[in-house]
Amino acid sequence: MVRELLVVSYNPGKLKELLTLLADWPAHLVTPAEIGLRLDVPETGATYAENARLKAVAHAQASGLWALADDSGLEVDALGGAPGIRSARYAGENTGDADRWALLLRRLAHVPWEKRTARFRAVVALAQPDGRVAFAEGVVEGLIAQAPRGSGGFGYDPLFYIPEYGCTMAELPPEIKNQISHRARAIQAARPIYEAWLRQASG
Repeated sequence: MVRELLVVSYNPGKLKELLTLLADWPAHLVTPAEIGLRLDVPETGATYAENARLKAVAHAQASGLWALADDSGLEVDALGGAPGIRSARYAGENTGDADRWALLLRRLAHVPWEKRTARFRAVVALAQPDGRVAFAEGVVEGLIAQAPRGSGGFGYDPLFYIPEYGCTMAELPPEIKNQISHRARAIQAARPIYEAWLRQASG
């Protein structure tokens, strides 16, 4: 049984990554644009899970489809876990990646390398139109580089250094990133939930 799954994101980089990560799921993937849907869902949650749930539930109910949404952020230990759920708005509204990188690097300017520990965290929410929701989380540990490096990925990827690979997330080949990233791990953890839902629906 293959079911339509609405993949919720209006960020082109994230949407492309999600579609790649979900490509081998037993699902017919559709995007909001493909079904003529565009919802502005305020991310008012206090956690990644709450924000992911808000987006997934709103899109599932508006479309009548099962929906998948995620929320993610960068957590820097020397900054008390910031920017966290405010990662996309860290330098204020309507700012770009370069503004966020510059602010982060300024705030870490005097922090020694060994204390620049950080992690990317992602939470995926799966929602059905009846309001049923389930969650899965993925985390990847690293350090904040002294300057951006690499042209791959998006967001904070050029600043996120992964010691075991000796490079930033933005320098990783896409096939490696799509195995080890926080979003990849959250999607991997969500798949058994989705497949259990499929079995229930077909039973």
